[in-house]
Amino acid sequence: MYAEEIRINGTVQGVGFRPTVYRIAKELKLKGDVCNDGEGVLIRVSGSQDSIEKFVKRIQLESPKLANINQLKRISSQQESVFNDFVISNSINTAIKTQIAADAATCEDCQQEIFDPLSRYYRYPFTNCTHCGPRLSIINAIPYDRYNTSMGMFAMCPQCSKEYADIENRRFHAQPVACYTCGPQAWLERADGKPVTAAMFSMLDDVDAVCTLLQKGEIVAIKGLGGFHLACDATNNEAVEKLRQRKQRYHKPFALMARDIQVIEKYCKPTAKEKELLESAIAPIVLINSPSPHPLLSPAIAPAQNTLGFMLPYTPLHHLILRRMNRPIVLTSGNISNEPQCINNQEARDKLSKIADYFLFHNREIVNQVDDSIVRVVEDKVQIIRRARGYAPAPINLPLGFENTPQILAMGSELKNTFCLLGDGQAILSQHLGDLANAAVFQSYRNTLNLYLNLFEHQPEAVAVDKHPEYLSTKLGKQLAVANQVDLYEIQHHHAHIAACMAENQIPLDSQPVLGIALDGLGYSEDNTLWGGEFLLADYRNFTRLATLKPVPLIGGEQAIYQPWRNTYAQLISAFNWSEIKQKYGKLEIIKYLEQKPIKIINDFQTNLLNTPLTSSTGRLFDAVAAAIGICREQCSYEGQAAIEMEALIDEKLLNQRKETLTYPFKLNFLDNIYYIDPYPMWKALLNDIQQKTSSKIIAAKFHLGLAIAILETVNTLRQQHPINYVCLTGGVFQNQILLKQVIKRLQALGINVLTHSLVPCNDGGLSLGQAVIAAARWREGKTRRQGDKETRG
Repeated sequence: MYAEEIRINGTVQGVGFRPTVYRIAKELKLKGDVCNDGEGVLIRVSGSQDSIEKFVKRIQLESPKLANINQLKRISSQQESVFNDFVISNSINTAIKTQIAADAATCEDCQQEIFDPLSRYYRYPFTNCTHCGPRLSIINAIPYDRYNTSMGMFAMCPQCSKEYADIENRRFHAQPVACYTCGPQAWLERADGKPVTAAMFSMLDDVDAVCTLLQKGEIVAIKGLGGFHLACDATNNEAVEKLRQRKQRYHKPFALMARDIQVIEKYCKPTAKEKELLESAIAPIVLINSPSPHPLLSPAIAPAQNTLGFMLPYTPLHHLILRRMNRPIVLTSGNISNEPQCINNQEARDKLSKIADYFLFHNREIVNQVDDSIVRVVEDKVQIIRRARGYAPAPINLPLGFENTPQILAMGSELKNTFCLLGDGQAILSQHLGDLANAAVFQSYRNTLNLYLNLFEHQPEAVAVDKHPEYLSTKLGKQLAVANQVDLYEIQHHHAHIAACMAENQIPLDSQPVLGIALDGLGYSEDNTLWGGEFLLADYRNFTRLATLKPVPLIGGEQAIYQPWRNTYAQLISAFNWSEIKQKYGKLEIIKYLEQKPIKIINDFQTNLLNTPLTSSTGRLFDAVAAAIGICREQCSYEGQAAIEMEALIDEKLLNQRKETLTYPFKLNFLDNIYYIDPYPMWKALLNDIQQKTSSKIIAAKFHLGLAIAILETVNTLRQQHPINYVCLTGGVFQNQILLKQVIKRLQALGINVLTHSLVPCNDGGLSLGQAVIAAARWREGKTRRQGDKETRG
């Protein structure tokens, strides 16, 4: 008799892994046990050596869909087996090293059951099994067992207990298993507090009644998997406009949910890759090209956009609501704009009763608020825009060299915040948490951070923060470092963007520097100015700034983010003398518009260096061009609106014709040991085009193509002077797929290896990963230095 102890690490709890091990062991007539513990799954097995070899191979080949094996260790055991059979043992509480599975969309088997009148799960909105259902959203602690989730309050009925204990059943050891008899329940309420009577709806149940309400033009707040959503009929313009006004979300696109792919195909044509994402266990919102406005949808769904954000139902509740719905519904976060999603019933009543007409509640507690993920496909590669449900908290394996780094906490950015726990060669990013300037979001950030630290028993030996002294995440990180007496690493914003791109592309720790191109709104620099158009020669420890966009004043500071005209004026006065502008272009609408603004006061502020810091922000350059051609000139209602709407104007077929005239020139200057991309010639040509009444679509295309060529020429110049093997494209500006595709195509034509993001967002949602790996690299460098000093003293 041969015996082994097998340790399996990865996403192996809550995904049906133990039942799979049990089934294979029984088929091979092995003895022993399998259990969950803090590290993952532990197997003790005895039998013939040949049977155990087959056992290990089959575990790897037949592991459940949602499982992810990172490591499998085998140790021969000399102890005589005490087992007469193979069993699933109780979980063992040990140090936490395992992973928590992400919430998974309803599997096909569960979908069939909820629509089968002969099934005991018929129309049950919380049906699930080991292949699908809630995970992160309901967990309080590891090991992932029922008593450690919000399902702990629901004792299983005899039938559910039987299925839970039946090795042949799909629900064998499925922790959230439940039915009508023993599980959570859903019910409908009116927002005005009046009773909902059966006479109002001749429907099957309260969940089915929601469909009728939506068809009648009502707004319904629906408690889902990771938070509340607000829903209405996407084809009913009055309902959509009403939702916009009540929610105070005036322009930002709404997400849509449709019953199936066939409904989606009435409104856009998803590619094979987009369909794959829509139908996956992740089930994100997928941005799909579509005419704008779409004639069959409310024009208020996605104003001035050329994409629609569609998702498919990912819980039985959604499937049941949409069963009779032959058109899409709006399904947007259940919150007042800029606040976090509501997750509990009373909070929703308090905050959403003036937005929604009805509520669909349930009594399963949401422990962790988890937004819907957002992705798009660029050149058949997934680009994550918001990493949340379905992705978080799946770990990211780090490159070679990060295996033995200590536990590190990276606090993330101020906008689109995530935080990161690093250790054991892996990085765990939180779900998207939002913009911390909102007090409610910051409190949610603190709560989620405490939950993750406890959940993963993460005890950081170092804390990494952004260099910006006013970021709330930075201030909190500094407090935590002092309170816990651990090292603090302040990380430059754009270096972190580049390091995140390097890490997810598996660039080893001790590699030669890459050329990182980080284009975004802005980030605090090494010299206390604001950067945002950077070309950095960087490794994980350090960087050298080689080139940048020419800095211009950020007029009014943060006001410039939401008032694009300020950026247009800043660019023009940096390129020209204002009297020259008035003489040559004084009759242009944009110049007349700017003349109505308090220019003298702005100029005085700039002269006295009051609230007009210099910035090399590429995002603000996009805003400036957009405002010049009449897009969001006065005001943006959300960050990046002007740039997004300008991108939507462009016909890609026009770009691909490679017309020499379809571009604006930029100039590359060298001053004080750094190259500056100067937009002066671009502005001169653009103003001449406006004078010639060139269409906004052509101007937008020429700007995008001109900037892509300027980036290419800058890279070409730099690689004559520096050995460059890789170019990383990162920062929120590269969410612009026109610019991204044009830059990639041109760099690759020169034989340059281009790295982009696909595991974390290129925006600030991926920043915490970069902060963590830079801190880890610097910690290791410091440790080596300390050891060297010790040896020298010795």
